Amino acid sequence: MPEISRFFGIIIAMFAKDHVPPHFHAKYGEFKATFDINTGELLDGNLPRRAIRLVQDWAELHKEELIENWVESQKNNPDIKPIEPLS
Repeated sequence: MPEISRFFGIIIAMFAKDHVPPHFHAKYGEFKATFDINTGELLDGNLPRRAIRLVQDWAELHKEELIENWVESQKNNPDIKPIEPLS
């Protein structure tokens, strides 16, 4: 999994050449979910309510970086950058 951030046990990843809409993946223990970059909406999967809120707060803070990574992820040989975790 191409990890771009990790905080409070939540792993955030983005895959190269992934399908639209622009999104990222979150994993927390046995839970997995996909979030829309533009809206922060939970698109698929499930996380505990507190983890969803943490992911959405993080995504709101780093929306511009997520968009830049998404654009980069659609290229051949993408250079997807790490993003600061919540602290």
